[in-house]
Parts: sequence; C-alpha cells; structure tokens
Amino acid sequence: MLKLIKNGEVYNPDYIGKKDILITGNKIGYVADDISVPKDFVDIEVIDAKGKFVVPGFIDSHVHICGGGGEGSFKTRTPEIQLTDITIGGVTTVIGVLGTDGTTRTMSNLLAKARGLEEEGITCYVHTGSYQIPVRTITGSVQDDIILIDKIIGVGEIALADHRSSQPIWEDVAKLAAAARVGGMLSGKAGVVNIHMGDSKDTLNILYEVIENTEIPITQFMPTHMNRNPYLFEDAIEYAKKGGYVDFTTSTTDKFLEEGEVKCGTAIKTMLENGVSINNITLTSDGQGSLPDFNEDGEYIGLQVGKVTSLYEAVRAGILEDGLKIEDAIKVITSNPANILKLHNKGYIKENKDADIVLLDKDDLSIDTVIALGKVMIRNKQVFVKGTFE
Repeated sequence: MLKLIKNGEVYNPDYIGKKDILITGNKIGYVADDISVPKDFVDIEVIDAKGKFVVPGFIDSHVHICGGGGEGSFKTRTPEIQLTDITIGGVTTVIGVLGTDGTTRTMSNLLAKARGLEEEGITCYVHTGSYQIPVRTITGSVQDDIILIDKIIGVGEIALADHRSSQPIWEDVAKLAAAARVGGMLSGKAGVVNIHMGDSKDTLNILYEVIENTEIPITQFMPTHMNRNPYLFEDAIEYAKKGGYVDFTTSTTDKFLEEGEVKCGTAIKTMLENGVSINNITLTSDGQGSLPDFNEDGEYIGLQVGKVTSLYEAVRAGILEDGLKIEDAIKVITSNPANILKLHNKGYIKENKDADIVLLDKDDLSIDTVIALGKVMIRNKQVFVKGTFE
C-alpha cells in the first residue's frame, strides 16, 4: 500500500516548509508541495499531518541491544531491549554495541539480536568488540568482520580513561583504528572506532597521541560520554574544534547531573557558542546499558538502566529549554550520525531515501507517529507494532 503524508511542515532536517510526502514501499517516492490522490485510486493510506512537524526517523548509534552491565555481579546484567523500547522514542535505526562485558555478552549474540530487530521492522547495525583490547570478533579479525559481515560497520565501544578498560597504550589503539579504517575503505563502510570515555583526568590523551603519531585522521574516532563531567566536556570542545566528532549521552541520573554531568541541550548550545560545527555533534542514548555508580575506591554502589527514549527527550528539552533551533537539534540524531556512519539511505527526508519518518505535535513537540521503512509503528501516540515477545 502507498502512504501519503499531507499538510505537514517538513524538516529534512533543514526546514523546507509545508510539503506532501509519498511513501512507496519502504522508500520515500516523492516530496512535493501538493500530491493529490486520483479519484479512482483507492489503495492508498492518507496520513493527515496538519499541525505536525515531519522529521526524519531518529538514529541512535549507541545501544546495548543485548543488554549490558554486570558491574554489580551477575544479577545486575541488564535485559535485552524490546522493539517498542526503541520505537516509542521515535528511533527507527539503532547501532548495537557491547560494553564492559565481552565474555557473557558475545558478538554472535549481538549480531543475532540485530537481525531480530530488523525482522521486527527497524534498521539495525552493530560494532564489533567491547571495552577490551584485544577485541573479540566473529571472524578473528576486526578488518575481516567489517568487510565480510554486512551488519558490522565499525568497532567498539573501546574503553579509555576508565578503571574498567584494558588499559591500552596508544599503539594498541592505533593498530585497532588502522584495521577498522582499512576494513571500512574496502567495504564502503564507515569503519569508525567508537570510544567509551571514562572519568580519568587523562581524558583524550591517547587519541591525541594516535592522531599526532600516525596518519589516521581524527574523524576515524567517535568518542562518546563526552558530557560526563566538566573537565572532559571542556576537552571535548577543543577536540571538536580540531575537527573531531563528539557524542553526548542522553541517559543519565539526578546524581550524575548533580556531580557535574553536562545536560545535553546545554552541551550542544555551549559547543555552538564556541564555534564548533553542528555537523560534528551527535547524541546517543546508551540505551539498555547500565548506569553504574562507583565510590571513590572504584567500588560498585548502585545501578540504573539507560533508556532509548531519553534520546529525543534530550533533543526536545534542548529546543524548549535551551533555545536550540529545531533543525540543529534534529540534525544530531538524524543527518549527522547518518553522514558519520555512512548510512546513505538514512537521516533525511528526500526522494529515494528510506521511509523512516516521525511526526511531532507542533504545540509541545511530542511524538505522534513513527514510520520505519514505510511501516507505521506508532500512530496517534498508540503502538501499532509490538515486538515478538511483547
């Protein structure tokens, strides 16, 4: 069935005004000022978007789809994510990652979960590896994983400046990045290295050593959690001004914010005020990952679970509370990750792109409708499609 979205104001993610959008199968067929339905054509679903903003489906490029955690022993392993945990947040594309636990959480499990989520209706890719170096892969090689396995587009999340990391030296990270870079070049993928940044005052030192001592460009890395404390955030500004990508994490707790974590909307606003290009900034949720709390001795004292829904909540707050332009706020979860990760069919409302679309109420910017690959997942704030075990 064809679908026609009419009367909406479209951000593609730049504002292009009132447009109609014709969805043909899982693609965007046409975007035009007015698309009329022929009188004798009955097999078309018309979605009235009057009073709505129409934006690209959101991309969450850091989600623990198999669950994460375990820092408080086996009982604290967080559960696998379910489909509607993702779609109710307007997310239509996710990148799955492993984290602290690369032993009981495996790459084969991650890949199988990604394929399962795709069968349920959304798009899913993964990175190979976890916190540790050497990286545990599927084929035995980072480069081979990226070249030979369609769903693997990069490596990570590799932990740096964290007491849970494998304490690699810069040469270890350089070799890993080289393998990812060549794997990406040979397969047409991004080959990014997703870096988990911890609380250490060393911050980005290892990445700078790689960049200064090798030919690997700064854009090969995607450091995340860059808003976790004031000193890392200050370094993030300088890193981004040098051309690096920076990713801010939206899942948080009141305690983390009280201890100095920078709210995402504030982080984006400050970056822009310091001359950083909006194109170098992304947000991710760390969804289904653990949000562990440690004391001064590094001992586990508590844990909460990240939520994919926090991704758009942070964007909405950035617009309503921090005064961000809608197009800037939307870019950090649509076109920016699509461009950085070379997801060529994602992140835009343009002809021949994937039909991943979200309708927002203009009054309060709440999510009304979510369409993934041309299929209506949420309509009028009601879930239409649930996961297999929901």
